[in-house]
Amino acid sequence: MEEKYKVQVTDLHKSYDDVHEVIKGASLDVAPSEVICIIGPSGSGKSTFLRCINKLEDFQDGHIYLDGVDLADPKVDINKMREKIGMVFQHFNLFPNMTVLENITLAPVELGKEDKETAIKEAHKYLQMVNMDDKADVKPTTLSGGQQQRVAIARALAMKPDVMLFDEPTSALDPEMVGDVLNVMKKLAQEGMTMIVVTHEMGFAKQVADKVAFFYGGVIKELGTPEEIFDHPQEEETKNFLNKVLNI
Repeated sequence: MEEKYKVQVTDLHKSYDDVHEVIKGASLDVAPSEVICIIGPSGSGKSTFLRCINKLEDFQDGHIYLDGVDLADPKVDINKMREKIGMVFQHFNLFPNMTVLENITLAPVELGKEDKETAIKEAHKYLQMVNMDDKADVKPTTLSGGQQQRVAIARALAMKPDVMLFDEPTSALDPEMVGDVLNVMKKLAQEGMTMIVVTHEMGFAKQVADKVAFFYGGVIKELGTPEEIFDHPQEEETKNFLNKVLNI
């Protein structure tokens, strides 16, 4: 892996049951502090690709490097590597029986990264970042979807990851909640967090991404700056997809 990349995916292949190939040789290089937005039709393999990056999905062939460490190497402690990768899903997966604060401090304390007092102090810092500190002592079930997603982002940040993966983080939200979550993600991008975002939010991709990857049929069909992809797409599949989603 080249030193200039934080994440490097090379020729990734992923099949289910050795029959249904979902990822068919996808490659992507992500530099430190770079924001990559992955767009494309449903069923094209975007979310599976993202889940392979932190080995939530096993893959059959190819390599994924994080800071030069090959996650395909069986000798690698994948749990240790996962601590460097924050993940935010479509659904928030917060523990309903714990308060917001307890949700955020659980992993850093359990994994011995921080003592309880430090973890609580840090949790308040991340809750302030996502404008949710006033909800620290409530249960997640009392919160709206957008608020829960912001807590989920704070929880991922509490592990102090090197890279944040977002899997369609706004797709389960009511439209009026989407902006709050995207604003938090914009703030993270401005602060230099390396981010890979699978998204349907084309406006966000245009505004925040350094590069946009168009995923189609299990491969990255086209990769470029937002201007290149949205204003001057080269591939027929990219043009067709954008015509549909942007109603051009």
